[in-house]
Amino acid sequence: MGKRAAILAGLFVAAIAVAVGLYLFQPWRIFTSSTVTEDIPSAAPAAAPSQEATAEPSAPAASATPAPPAAPRELATGQLISHEHASSGTVRILELADGSRILRLEGLDTSDGPDLKVWLSDAPVIEGLAGWHVFDDGAYLDLGALKANKGDQNYEIPAAAVLGDYTSVSIWCARFAVSFAAAELKT
Repeated sequence: MGKRAAILAGLFVAAIAVAVGLYLFQPWRIFTSSTVTEDIPSAAPAAAPSQEATAEPSAPAASATPAPPAAPRELATGQLISHEHASSGTVRILELADGSRILRLEGLDTSDGPDLKVWLSDAPVIEGLAGWHVFDDGAYLDLGALKANKGDQNYEIPAAAVLGDYTSVSIWCARFAVSFAAAELKT
């Protein structure tokens, strides 16, 4: 009976180890992919001021027509480089007509993974293995969960954020504290 109990205990421990490994590593994500295609948001257009009535009483007053929204202003840009996983795409920080700012990922193509975040960081972008773990060493601003591993995506930057404090962007895997991809921001 002792040998049978040892085998059952070993199988139980192995089953627990497999369950924990599946939870942590989520290996099926190697085979999954999702795409998000978001447009650049625009602020609500302001109404153009109506014209005053002219001295001639027979001239009709012009009605208020919405002015076209102002184009977003690019504040910084960068190209993603691969870290833990092969990745590509463009990062842009845009100021919208209403003064709000977004971080935009365009043409993003990276691997799916557990607990991926989009971070603004003060860390330098270093190619290769040396750059995989630097982004949580200093200041960073978590803009939220990565919406998808492919496509064009927008992330709101809080109004209180001082963009001059951040020099890079990372697609950060919080589960394993590693960068999937990063871009140096250039103004």
